[in-house]
Amino acid sequence: MEVSGYAVDEDEGRLDLFVSIHTNITPPETVTRQRVEVGFRRLRSFLDWCLKGKYIDLEESSPVFDMASHIYQVKDDLMLVRLCVITDGRTTIEALPQDVIGNLSITMSLWDIVRLHRLSTSGRERGAISIDFQHRFGEPIPCLQAESRQQGYRAFLALLPGRVLRDIYADFGARLLERNVRSFLQARGKVNRGIRDTIAKEPTRFLAYNNGITLTGEVVHLTGEGASLRISRIDGLQIVNGGQTTASLLATNRGRADLSEVYIAAKLIEIGSGDRDELVRKVSRYANTQNRITEADLSANDPFHVRLEELSRTTWAPAVGGIQRQTKWFYERARGQYQDARASQLTPARRKAFSAEYPPQQRFSKTDLAKFENTWDQLPHIVSRGAQKNFSDYMIRLGGRDQLAIDRSYYERLIGKAILFRSAERIVQRQEFGGYRANIVTYTIALLSHATSQRINLEKIWREQSLSQDIQEAIAKQSYEVHYIITNPPSARNITEWCKSEKCWDAVRTGTSREAVGLIRDELLGADAAKRDNRRALSEYSKSYVENLEKVVALSSEGWRILVEWGAETNALDPSQRQLALNLSKAIRSGRNISSDDAERAVAILDRAAELGFQPIAP
Repeated sequence: MEVSGYAVDEDEGRLDLFVSIHTNITPPETVTRQRVEVGFRRLRSFLDWCLKGKYIDLEESSPVFDMASHIYQVKDDLMLVRLCVITDGRTTIEALPQDVIGNLSITMSLWDIVRLHRLSTSGRERGAISIDFQHRFGEPIPCLQAESRQQGYRAFLALLPGRVLRDIYADFGARLLERNVRSFLQARGKVNRGIRDTIAKEPTRFLAYNNGITLTGEVVHLTGEGASLRISRIDGLQIVNGGQTTASLLATNRGRADLSEVYIAAKLIEIGSGDRDELVRKVSRYANTQNRITEADLSANDPFHVRLEELSRTTWAPAVGGIQRQTKWFYERARGQYQDARASQLTPARRKAFSAEYPPQQRFSKTDLAKFENTWDQLPHIVSRGAQKNFSDYMIRLGGRDQLAIDRSYYERLIGKAILFRSAERIVQRQEFGGYRANIVTYTIALLSHATSQRINLEKIWREQSLSQDIQEAIAKQSYEVHYIITNPPSARNITEWCKSEKCWDAVRTGTSREAVGLIRDELLGADAAKRDNRRALSEYSKSYVENLEKVVALSSEGWRILVEWGAETNALDPSQRQLALNLSKAIRSGRNISSDDAERAVAILDRAAELGFQPIAP
């Protein structure tokens, strides 16, 4: 047996047992599957030993005695045991078995140094890109400084060797293009193919044919002066125009193209901190363009989208279903980013690893984001007007939300909406309605959002990375009613145009039942959480829940604790009722949500206790 530590959450009926495999080796070595399995076996032996009460053979002064006795005392209230192996080494195990003992579920969780690092850094902002040309390439970059009376920035002109730009992009990839309106669009377009052909066939004429690139930097470090002026270092480097040129250098060089004769004209702008975002947006908008730019492209440099992209690159989704491998969702702020980022991985193994970290099905764009958000905000008729019109509407409404915090909590709820929407697409597809899937999906999710006052638990969807069976059934059931209404427009109107009108949404809201909502009662947030997150009034459906919740909170945390003691002393409450009362006491004290079912059961306990003469003592 072996155990390094434990934790008991009596509210959740959960026990966590930990064992550590400490190597103290840098860089981290690989911990074998055998060592990990030994750790889990030893934890399981300790668990079985505790559940059998064998701790009584220990000295009471032993620290293990307190641990084992505590576990034994709460064993009847446990529903879940998590066995956790923690190591400072690396592991390659992707899946672990699960087990059940009677009503007790046992799961295994492995935390290696990589996963611990992800936990520590998930959701944090990444550091700015800094390039020291002297140290990295052996010499600074010659430049000319443009004389300007404009305050707030300095401008420089330079010739960048192709190999320098290629190596910088190879090191940092798509991070260099975070403020570009689009990423590399591969070699599909005529312009991109022309860039690659010039590099491969006429490298000495690349400077003559190419428009050059525009760079921005937060701080530009210089050496020399006059004709000897050199750029030695750039902090906060970004490419705001010229992503196609930059990525083409790397893509073409894989085919052994010679870059020694390739030079790129570069305009470098050192931007002050005050108006950085506004200036970058205007540079991107007014620069000469070779590929068509959409309204969504022009919004790419909005601070909202930049921050959202940052979160998507640093936030790891939970590992679920016994699978240890974690993934990320890829927000494609600039068009073509996903394919560009994957293509920048130089070997098949690295491209495979990229796809494992960012699965293709977890990529979403700005127009996808607008669909998820406008659907959740009950605007299916706007969503039905098409990607660009819907995105424009979303950006207008986004501009009015001054206090919207783009943090990890917002991001996790957003991915919950994404999972909800995309799962609905698959569910509706299986119904074989024969057409109008996109309209049925957005109207169905909008209807569930409306009927529940946006109280579907998005955090739970994020944690589980999937929908519960109840929500899936509710979507399938509601989609039939939605399908009937949108495919039977008044006066035989065109169905597509009918779906774009607000009257269609009014017809869906007023012409459908709320039976599907009853299927997902347990999936809804508490009333307080819904008010905090959505700032919307509760629907008629939740009135009984609010009344129950008011009675529960009115007793106070101390009152529920007294009820627990009374129930134990008089044997008037069974163990499950006492456990619920204790959980409610802790929930009220800590401000946690109370589910509708728990509130309903709690009121029944209160009514029964009152019949037996229980009266709480004032604290």
